[in-house]
Parts: sequence; structure tokens; C-alpha cells
Amino acid sequence: MNHRKPIAAALLTLFASPLPLLAQQTSSSLPEIVIQGAKNDFAPGAVSVSKLPADPHDIAQSVTVVNKALMQSQGANSLADALRNVSGITLGGAEGGQIGNNVNLNGFSARTDIYLDGFRDRGQYYRDTFALDSIEVLMGPSSMLFGRGSTGGVINQVTKKPILKQQTEIGGSVTSNGLVRATVDYNTPTSDTSAVRVLAMGQSGNATTRDQTKLQDFGFAPSVKFGIGTATEITLSALLQHNHDMPDYGLGPLNGAPVNVDRKTAYGYNDDRTDSDIASLNSTIIHKLSSEVTLRNQTQFNYVKTSARETAPNTIGTVSANGFTVLSPAGISSLPLSSLYERLQSHDRDIRDYSFFNQTELVANLTAGGFKHNLLAGLELGHDGYDNQNFYRNGTCNGKNLNAAGTTAGYVACVPLLNPNNGDSPAAVPSTLGNRAGGSANTVATYVNDTIELNPEFKLAGGLRYDRYTAGISNSINASNTTGSTTLAGAKQAIGFTSVRLGGIWAPVKTQSYYVSYGTSFNPSLEQLTGTTGQQNLDPEKNRSYELGGKWDLADGNLALNSALFQVQKENARSLISTGVYELEGTVRVNGFRAGATGRVNKELQLALNYTYLDAKIVGASALDGTLGKTPANTPKNTLTAWTIYEPAPHWEVGGGPVYMSERFASNTNVVRVGGYTRWDATAAYKQPKYELRLNVFNLTDKMYYDALIPSDGGRSVPGTSRAAMISFTYRM
Repeated sequence: MNHRKPIAAALLTLFASPLPLLAQQTSSSLPEIVIQGAKNDFAPGAVSVSKLPADPHDIAQSVTVVNKALMQSQGANSLADALRNVSGITLGGAEGGQIGNNVNLNGFSARTDIYLDGFRDRGQYYRDTFALDSIEVLMGPSSMLFGRGSTGGVINQVTKKPILKQQTEIGGSVTSNGLVRATVDYNTPTSDTSAVRVLAMGQSGNATTRDQTKLQDFGFAPSVKFGIGTATEITLSALLQHNHDMPDYGLGPLNGAPVNVDRKTAYGYNDDRTDSDIASLNSTIIHKLSSEVTLRNQTQFNYVKTSARETAPNTIGTVSANGFTVLSPAGISSLPLSSLYERLQSHDRDIRDYSFFNQTELVANLTAGGFKHNLLAGLELGHDGYDNQNFYRNGTCNGKNLNAAGTTAGYVACVPLLNPNNGDSPAAVPSTLGNRAGGSANTVATYVNDTIELNPEFKLAGGLRYDRYTAGISNSINASNTTGSTTLAGAKQAIGFTSVRLGGIWAPVKTQSYYVSYGTSFNPSLEQLTGTTGQQNLDPEKNRSYELGGKWDLADGNLALNSALFQVQKENARSLISTGVYELEGTVRVNGFRAGATGRVNKELQLALNYTYLDAKIVGASALDGTLGKTPANTPKNTLTAWTIYEPAPHWEVGGGPVYMSERFASNTNVVRVGGYTRWDATAAYKQPKYELRLNVFNLTDKMYYDALIPSDGGRSVPGTSRAAMISFTYRM
């Protein structure tokens, strides 16, 4: 509360001061007010993915675009916050630990389906929005466009590019929980056809109102573009970022729900940290061979280095003279919380992720066979690499060793459940070198897609892509695949897979289009360059989607509506038959409906609304798996996100909206259930052409809810932030 008092005083001062100015400026700035009122800030605009038509009406697939204006309006400074605008998305943690953005999309993990300017951004790190112009979410399997993965869809981050305009924008913000942030966006033309753009970000403080969420990050994103508006355009860009974050593994389960402790309670140590260094280098060359034929070549290198010393709540139990005794997450305990303890586990590791990809594409508009064609042909070459050196800590509880002799579980200590009060990591606990997992993969793929215009009202789209994927992995701790061990000494895999995409579009008038589509995708068992016994020789998981939808433009084209019925089915899903051993006996089916509206309703009101219904079920699984008939983890039936902005007077803006999510489960066994919630956010802003002053209030009603779920260790749940405020200032030159 002490943090909020100076914030409140600052708000009164800052918002009171413009009021007298309003009467003075209304008449003189009236023309600009009309221009601002006519702007459609939230309009999704053209899609940037080169493999898709720019006009969303020509895409037989649901696409949700979160643009810069919407992110700024909501004070969304991270990818996770921006994705709250997309219904059907939930946040989660990676298996075995929570590093970076881990997202579930339409009931399926999107761990390897996050892209940066059309290329896979496979590293695990916390993504910021300072260099992003928009975020595009394509729903449904899309291996024909993107290769392996994309079961639930694809999240593409679109970076800001140089333009032929002199402009500078600086911004700063401070939150009631103590996070201070500054950004710079500088763009300058260097000739009539070239420009340079530099973006930078720095922030320090507490990420949320929970204990132990301090961070200290900075980023730098320079880019240069040559030949703007000419036949040959060349863009060179980079994203360089350093994150020093404190991990938050949330709360463990007890009696089928997150343990009922204070929402701020965290079980890590003060010296826990996740340090990440990110480098992404991109080169894009676009050459117009003629007015109807374009050649495009793009190369991207991504490198993420992560050093983590993390402590997570592992299991709740009791402590006696014999040491720690586990309470089963599936069991029921009537013991008072004051008598229980939390066993802590280390998740210490040094990780290196890198990828190098090149794509060459030819796009041609031509007439053949009496029909107009929009033809795309492409070749993709890529290499991925992964190296993970694990460390584990050997701790004690009440004088007894927590780790059994010869094991590498990494149990650190036990702490009182209600008052962990950990401080720094215990110095007497040794850290030992653990397993070193490595892997690499090569991708060679070629694809072709044709959109045929049968007449002005009907279009057919069809595409094929063939992927040749070869991968190898290794682990240091089991040199000979010892009987009974689920850790592979090594494994290799080589597969070929053909992906399909078919669609039909009917547009009776320019303001309406209806479509039907079918798409496939695949997930190799070594897709993430990790694996356990039995995975190395499994066929890929296969995914199919069917979608029937429509898109409409209302309010003179300012308001875009969309709706779709869809089914996504994963076949050959990996199903657990014994500890760490899998077979392809699983089937996961998701039937769904989504609807959305984005844009300006009238001169004063803008909105971004999305709703998704997911009927998700595991309809096939091994009898030993324990998931048959269950709902996939972190998949609520109903999600709704809405954001509205109303302009009651020139230069003023107020708004807000809810994020609703129905109950969901923390793991596929459905043992731990997390209740539904509605979180309300609000904003108020005073806007001038040169500057903008904004107040955001997060979780307005101080609702207790669980934000992210982590399936491991029985299912952990991370409470969301309490009510908090942020004041931000943006100045444009």
C-alpha cells in the first residue's frame, strides 16, 4: 500500500493539470480531434506472414491480430499480457520447470509454435513487446505453412520496421508494485529510399504483487532498410535482449486444488534467478521481378543462452524425526496447514538454444486455364540446436537427506507451508553436476500453394508441403540405455511428412466472406530435441482441423466481425504406458466455436472482443495413462476477453474490460482443479498529438485467481497479480 500513495498523489496532480488546458485547446485543436476520432486504432490491418494473403478476407482460417495501439491502451508490455486479448489461449509452464513464455492454444501446447517475423523462435525466454508492431495468432494446424508443430495454431510476433518518416517516441511508466520501465523508438530516413530505426527498453522492479518476482531487463533492436519503394528492398534487423528475472513456480496442490495459503506466498529463495541473453539476427530481401512476380529471401539466426538457479515447490508433506513424508497430490488430508511443510526442488541449469533458417519464396499473380492464380512456391532450409547442462542440489529436512542415494532429484530443503520465509538459498546445500542433454535437427522443406479465383465471388485455395526432418539427441547420465532407466543415452530420428491445406472462400459482396477449410500438421517425437525411452522410434503425432467460418465488415468497414465452428483432432498422440515410456495410443479431440469483433463502432467507441468455446477431451489413451476421458490440462471450456475505449471528450479516453476464464485442470489427469474467474482492467488517458498520459488499473476488483498452470509435480498454480496501477507517459517528436 505504501507504493500506491505516491502514485495516487501523482495521478491527481497529472490529471488535474490538463483539465484547465482542455478548454483552451478544444477550439484550436478541433481539426486534430476529428482526425483522432476517425482513426480505427484497433483495426487488425493486413496480415504480415508472407505465405498468406494480406487481406484477412482471403484467408480460410481464423486470424486474431493484437496491434500496437491495443497493447499500449492496455499497458501490455509482455507477450503474455498481450495474448490475454486472444480467447482460447491460456498461460502455462514448461514440463519440469517454468522458463519463458509457455502458451496453450486451443487446448494444445504452443511451446514451439511462437514465431518472430515468420520464423520459429524456439528459445525459452520472456518476450517483451517493446520491438513489436503487432502479434498475429493463426488458429488451427498449419504445417503446410510453418512445418512441424502448430497443432493449436501459431503465434507470430511482427517487429517494427524502418519507414520513410522522421519520428521519435519515448515512454516511461511506473507501477504501484514498484516496476519502473523506459522505452525509446527512433526512426530516421537516411535517403529517399532508406531508413534506420532503433528501439530500446529497460525495466527494473517487481513484476507482480506476489513475493519474489523481481526483474531487471533491457533490450535493443536496431534495423535498417534499403530500397524502400523500389524493386529491391533489403531489411537487416536484430533483437538483442538481456533478462534477469526471478522465477515464480506458484503453489503446489492439496486436496485437489491449489493449497489455500496467502496469495503472495512464494516458495523460492531471494537469490533465485533466471538470466537470459537473446540474440536474433534477420535479413530479408524482396525483389520484384515484374509487377506480378516477386522473389523473397529471408534468413534468421536465433540464439538464447539461459542460466537458471531456481527453486520450486515440489510436494506437500509432514516432517518428523524420520525426515519428510510425502502427502499424495491425489489424496485427501485433514491435517491443519500449520502442521504441513513444502519440499523444495532445484531446477538449476545452463541452456543454449539456437536455430538458423533460410526461406526462399516466389509469389506470382498469373492467369492460366482461364482463371486467375495467386501462386506461392518456397524452399526452407533450417538447423536447430539445443544443449542443457543440469545441476541438482542435495539438501536435508530435519537432519535427514531428502535425496535418496544415487538419485538426482535435486531436493533442497523443507519449509513451513504457511510461512516459508526462505531468505537466501541455504549455503550448506551442495550443488552437483547432473545430466547434460543435447540435440540438433535439420529441416529441408519445399511447399507450393495456389489460390484460384474462379470468379469474383469464389476462390479455392490448396497447398502441399513436404518436410524432411532429421534429429538426434543425447544424454550424459545413461551411457548405455540401462534397463529400467527412462533416460535415453542417445537417439536418432529421420522422417518425411506431407502436410495439406485446402479451403474455399465465397465472398458475395466485399463486406462479407464465408469459408470452409481443412488443414493438417505433425509433431515428431524429437520435435523439442528431448525424449525418453520409447519415444525415439515413434511416428509423428498427426493433427487435422476442419473449420467453417465467416467474416463481416460493419460500420462502413470500421468494425470487423468473425465467427467459426471448428474441430481439431490429434491422432497418434503419445500416451504414457509406464514411467517415462510412451506409445502412440492417444487421441485428443477439440470441438470449438469462436467469435470476435474488432474496430470502431462509432466516432466515440472502439472495441476488441473475442470469445472461444472449447469442448476438449482425451478420447483415446493407454489404460495405464490415467487420462482417458479427461479434459486436457489448462483448457477451459469458455474464455472471453473484451476491451473497449470510449472518448467522452476531445483528448480524453476511458475504457476497460474483463478477461473471463471458466474452470480448468492443472494436468491431464484432472486431479487438480482451478476455479474460473473474471478479472477486470481499466484505463483512462489524456492524449495530445505530441504526448499521452495514461493510467492503467489491473485487476480492478482485486479478484483472487490463478494465472498460469504448470502440469508437473501434480499440477502447480501461479496466482495472478492483486490490484495494481500503472501510470505511463509517452512523448512523440
